[in-house]
Amino acid sequence: MQYERSRWRCVRIAIVVVAWAAISHVATAEGPRSSADSRTAIQQLSRLGEPDGPNALCGGEPCDAVIRGLFHFFDRSPEGLEANGRSCGDCHMVTDRFQLSPASAELRFQILQWRLQFDPDADDPLFRPIDADDFRTNGEDASDFSNLRQNGLVRITFDLPPNVKLIDPATNQPSSETFVDIWRATPTVNDVKLTGPDGLNPWPRDPNPSGGYQLDARVATLQEQALGALTHHAQVQGPPSQQFLDDLHSFQRVLFTNSRVRALAEAIDAGITPLPDPDPPLNTLEQEGKVVFIRACAQCHGGPGQSLGIAPVIRYHGIMSQCPRPVDTVTPPRFAFTPCPPRLARNARTYETTLANNTKVRLTSSDPGRGLLTGFAEAPAQGDFLKFDVPGLRGIGKTAPYFHNNSADTLDEVVHHYIELFKRAQVTAPPGAPPAPFTTTDGIHFDRIPLPEEVPALLAYLKKL
Repeated sequence: MQYERSRWRCVRIAIVVVAWAAISHVATAEGPRSSADSRTAIQQLSRLGEPDGPNALCGGEPCDAVIRGLFHFFDRSPEGLEANGRSCGDCHMVTDRFQLSPASAELRFQILQWRLQFDPDADDPLFRPIDADDFRTNGEDASDFSNLRQNGLVRITFDLPPNVKLIDPATNQPSSETFVDIWRATPTVNDVKLTGPDGLNPWPRDPNPSGGYQLDARVATLQEQALGALTHHAQVQGPPSQQFLDDLHSFQRVLFTNSRVRALAEAIDAGITPLPDPDPPLNTLEQEGKVVFIRACAQCHGGPGQSLGIAPVIRYHGIMSQCPRPVDTVTPPRFAFTPCPPRLARNARTYETTLANNTKVRLTSSDPGRGLLTGFAEAPAQGDFLKFDVPGLRGIGKTAPYFHNNSADTLDEVVHHYIELFKRAQVTAPPGAPPAPFTTTDGIHFDRIPLPEEVPALLAYLKKL
């Protein structure tokens, strides 16, 4: 009986999500909601998800907190917070499975241009100057949203570590800049309960050596993640309350790709062993693909959330998805990454890092990853530079495009990229050294790379996750 009541509570909350998303979508088409409109909608919709008593739980979270977090997530005018009109749902779009695709950004931009022909005050809060390419030169008058429209990327600003300098492209000398803008994708918030810090396979340096949130794991909690988004993307003028952040945390922790992944999370909470397999029924080809996945991918995409590198594989990885990408100097090339298109390549900057021995090294990249958190560029493998956290893969068949910069449009491109990564790891290994841990099952043979004849099965399985 308790299970059925909990299940019905989850169903009611799902109804609220759909209804609120519909209201948000209409508001996007017709203009921003007022605070009064938001409060009225909240009062009406909250009756659908009213919990069974003050201590009722929904997916392990307090039901009342989940419902409040739902409304906070989609509210463009949260009471008591002066913001720029954006809600979490503007960038984590329900129709994009709580992420943001370039196609959706471009569609919203075109709809806005159409509306402006009839209403000069028409607005879509996705397009705020802070995420315009020309914001640093034109400030609040900025209007070039190329990165947002073409790539689905938003601006993330980092203070430069003390030992890192940006190189002025005009003089080829270190500049006086103290911060840098990086353009990154908006990751889905589905399944976040299964990712984040886990205490396993720690990295040798902070922050968050055993995992975190954001693409580089720079924050330790969902509350901290929400605060960062509210501050930098919604540009709130004052700090939200702790309850506001806790409510967003509770809401996000009940978002899952599907009911099987939800059941997996509940089994983990209950301490059930063995854990249930969240895969759907698989046909023969998909089953063959799962075997390939376990051999070729699960060493990095391991654990229940598929976001844990299994030792001896390191915690954080560089997969060469940044721009520019490595090019083999041998003819014919032994590996060949797909070059970044100009729309992404233009985001690259050159960094000069001073090592502990006072040696200076330069790196040109569109995104140095965790290197911007630590400035640690020592060997092996450039320290923290170009390293990112490992994302979960559930629902990946419906969350294109891929990588931290949305540089792979399809899963076919993703698999091709990884095959080239395997090839590069093989040919760049020092003479006599064992294969890199992610490329070998026994420490001797280079045998994890997907074979050409295995690719169709691997793709079939990935699309079913």
